[in-house]
Amino acid sequence: MKQICSFIAKWMGALVLLLAVAAFCFPSLTNHFEAAWITPLLGIIMFGMGLTLEADDFKVVFSHPKDIFIGCLAQLTIMPGIAWSLTRLFNLPPELAIGVILVGCCPGGTASNLITYLAKGDVALSVGMTGCSTLLAPFLTPFLVLLLAGKSVDVEAAKMLLSILEVVIVPIIAGFLVKRFFPNFTKQTVSYLPAFSSLSIATIVFIIIGKNSDKLHNCGMLIIAVVALHNLLGLLLGYYLGKLLGLKSKKCTAISIEVGMQNSGLASSLANLHFSTYPLAVIPGAIFSVWHNLSGALVAKIYSAMNEKDGN
Repeated sequence: MKQICSFIAKWMGALVLLLAVAAFCFPSLTNHFEAAWITPLLGIIMFGMGLTLEADDFKVVFSHPKDIFIGCLAQLTIMPGIAWSLTRLFNLPPELAIGVILVGCCPGGTASNLITYLAKGDVALSVGMTGCSTLLAPFLTPFLVLLLAGKSVDVEAAKMLLSILEVVIVPIIAGFLVKRFFPNFTKQTVSYLPAFSSLSIATIVFIIIGKNSDKLHNCGMLIIAVVALHNLLGLLLGYYLGKLLGLKSKKCTAISIEVGMQNSGLASSLANLHFSTYPLAVIPGAIFSVWHNLSGALVAKIYSAMNEKDGN
């Protein structure tokens, strides 16, 4: 069983892509799946993240506050800024624009820690940034969405804050507490978590693509181009900001991956919960989930070679 789980986690990007293509080509496959499942699935992923957290994971916040500050500031400015700029550059309709902005304003994705590890980056910095941006998300994500999209669509920031608390923060705390008080249970289950999270993310993408395949036929290539640019520019600017500030290569790698890889599942969940009058708003998050797993695997190889060569 563990070998199967390891295989699923290793080929997560391929699995997500496969299910996305299947849902797009054969949308009837998703007839027995409900859009309402997206939020509980994301909560399960966040619970799994909580099960893996250690108190030591946050030591980097206090031991290297400058690095964490730089990384979080980069994530909270670069990705929202790129998202807003791309919606203007491509003149996206409001229902697509809000989806792109939601992706840009969400915290770092959980897969970023694994990609940073594969890239031989600073994993402690990556975990610290993910934790900090996630804890800040209930307050900053609604604020940023309101700031960047409030003039185009109705943004209920207070309700969004509560949703993030329920879907992200509460499950993470629950997972952390389960690990603290039920260590034996945690030890038995933690090795299965990457595979379970991979399957949950793949299912979220499968549902969203399948339920919106007809709409994707009209805007598919455009939104794929926007999502790819959003991710790649985030990776690039995150890395060179670190270089500009004199950080070592491994730290630049962590910041690059944290900035470029967003919690796109949360973006889709928020779109489904709060922007149901804009059906296409869930699409950018779903496509980002597919794309950033593929680009993440590629940049991991590139950064790994760079960090081995630099040795710092």
